[in-house]
Amino acid sequence: MDYTIKIGGEAGQGLQTIGGILAKVFVKHGFFLFSHQEYMSRIRGGHNFYQLRFSDSPIMCSKAEVDILVALNLETIELHKAKLSRYGMVVYDSKVTKKRFHSEEFLDVPFKEIALREGGTPLMENTVATGAVLGMLGMDMRSYEETLKEVFKKKGDEIVSKNLSAAKAGYEYAVTNCLKCRFTVPRREPPSRMILINGNEAIGLGALFSGCRFYSAYPMTPSTGIMNYIASRAAEYGIVVEQAEDEISAINMALGASFAGVRAMTGSSGGGFALMVEGLSLGAITETPIVIAEVQRPGPATGLPTRTEQADLLFVLYTGHGEFPRVVFVPGTPEQAFYLTNKAFNLAEKYQIPAILLSDQYLADSQWTMMPFDTERLKYKDYRLRGKRLKNVDIYKRHLFTDNGVSPLAVPGDSEHLVVTDSDEHDEEGHMIEDAETRAKMVNKRIFKKLALIREEISPPTVYGDKTPETVLICWGSTYGVVKEVVDELSAEQSIAMMHFSEVYPFPDTAANDYLQILKKAKRTICIENNATGQFAYLLKAETGFIPSDKINRYDGRPFVLEELLEAVKSRTAQEVT
Repeated sequence: MDYTIKIGGEAGQGLQTIGGILAKVFVKHGFFLFSHQEYMSRIRGGHNFYQLRFSDSPIMCSKAEVDILVALNLETIELHKAKLSRYGMVVYDSKVTKKRFHSEEFLDVPFKEIALREGGTPLMENTVATGAVLGMLGMDMRSYEETLKEVFKKKGDEIVSKNLSAAKAGYEYAVTNCLKCRFTVPRREPPSRMILINGNEAIGLGALFSGCRFYSAYPMTPSTGIMNYIASRAAEYGIVVEQAEDEISAINMALGASFAGVRAMTGSSGGGFALMVEGLSLGAITETPIVIAEVQRPGPATGLPTRTEQADLLFVLYTGHGEFPRVVFVPGTPEQAFYLTNKAFNLAEKYQIPAILLSDQYLADSQWTMMPFDTERLKYKDYRLRGKRLKNVDIYKRHLFTDNGVSPLAVPGDSEHLVVTDSDEHDEEGHMIEDAETRAKMVNKRIFKKLALIREEISPPTVYGDKTPETVLICWGSTYGVVKEVVDELSAEQSIAMMHFSEVYPFPDTAANDYLQILKKAKRTICIENNATGQFAYLLKAETGFIPSDKINRYDGRPFVLEELLEAVKSRTAQEVT
């Protein structure tokens, strides 16, 4: 069983309400779920949609084909009707669309009329529509009723009662009138530990569990969800969350908090991160640990503010004046986002460097079902000198030359020691210098001594599929799920595997895990990216000398969906006629 539901309409019509509640209901029924959404960069109006795919088997991406299209306006029907599956249905209200459709794949449900009759307000149209969808699927109503009680509990018993009535009426109308509905949804025992989470929430949760105590940012789609999530838990975890006046202030506030002795983080999208670049270099020369989330959207400039792309990779890798080490992680799932956020905090503080989490709108807003994260896998060590550890140091030098390049990191005000640094080049004590010898020693300390050690902590790519594949699909970041499902679809008919990179700088060493041999032995290697120029293919060549034999690029602001990528891969892996 594998069904896709798409809810379409204008901003402000409650698409997220319907989609969010349906997602909770499906999870309560024990189904695996993946959802993504597309929305306009405006407060109201414009065509938006919320798409859910649910199945009795694990799923990790969206499909193009739609089984139930919930049309809250006429434009949704016109745009998406062609994507209906063989037994696909459109559920709509003809009084809202001002047009009636008489073919059997349309179910006309009077959302507004039922909402007014049962609830006394058109605001309950979404409750009716959600009930109708569950009726079309033939699912039990109990989980939906439980969810409505949870959602509207604070609004009082009367509101809860009216929503339950509206939901039941929508459900019964669909059951009675949808004569063509042929959906079969099996009954399942809900797993007791399944969670529903998106990429931004996973990064936020990872920050909380990694000891983050200060988060500053200027709101910028699609990164704002990280700040919102951390702010929602701030009182519980004792975190200061500051909405800065701009991204320059945001990164400097985070650097100040880190210098003062707490784990600190900031986040933005490409345009905002561009403003942070001077602060990035400031953190590098002062060796102040900081974690930065960069959640990509299409550029240049304002680009497409609410769409997705993977076009900031090289910018994030190489931006910043001067030369200095950093780590760059590119998670492909919420699970990876959670653990890599923890790793980012650990490495940032251990080596006193900037750590960057590079995500995108698709991963940020997509919801996944998965087992709860294993917090036993997390690492936390306080690398700072504070309290007795600091007081027992006879002479403190902030930028002391050491064998591994890592200097003592003290907390100001925790002892009589002077803790000082400078954004100019400096000596071991942190005071400004201009002599050549000290400059060279500081560069060697910051770059060469640290970088070799950092590289040892970078994990190799994940390889999934055939152990000796003829075809390897190379990918990074948020393309993980869709590429993995393509491999699953094609594995029965050809020798194929996925190689997914989630830790890209420093680039994974091949000494302990020679993943390049898999690429070199394959007949064809295809690099799949959500950008126009093949930035990861360029990076792979620059770091290893390996050039993929083919590329598949999408750069229209939309993510890859299963059927389209499947056909693109098939067309490139078709066997030659002999």
